[in-house]
Amino acid sequence: MKAAVTVSMAAPPQQVWELVSDVRNTGRFSPETFEAEWLGGATGPELGAKFRGHVRRNEIGPVYWTTCRVTACDPGREFGFEVLIGDRPVNNWHYRFEPTATGTDVTESFFMNESVFTTLFGMFGGQLRRRRNVRDMRKTLEGIKAVVEA
Repeated sequence: MKAAVTVSMAAPPQQVWELVSDVRNTGRFSPETFEAEWLGGATGPELGAKFRGHVRRNEIGPVYWTTCRVTACDPGREFGFEVLIGDRPVNNWHYRFEPTATGTDVTESFFMNESVFTTLFGMFGGQLRRRRNVRDMRKTLEGIKAVVEA
């Protein structure tokens, strides 16, 4: 399962990247993840850095923490991370920042790693989750846009 949403923003790529890649800002924009913090001595984005996000699934619950690992960290160009169960990645989130004549096209995307679980999930309710993620990605990006264009 995967999806992507792109929103154009009247701000330079580096400015948007700095806001997105500091995971402590996640709670300002995400409908489900209401806070996040760096782990293991990490103080900012770098490949392999870990952080955890505090999630309120579907904005109502259950509430739980997820551990994540940065998988893409190219200032002004891309930022990505994988959500872990133990040390196994199960879901991947990625942001790409493309310069335009008026600012930046920001694309947020996700994909779930292939497994028996994700195949079954896709058959039984996965499309509802995909639709929710698309709506939430748009909401997240529109919130980021409001801040960087203010």
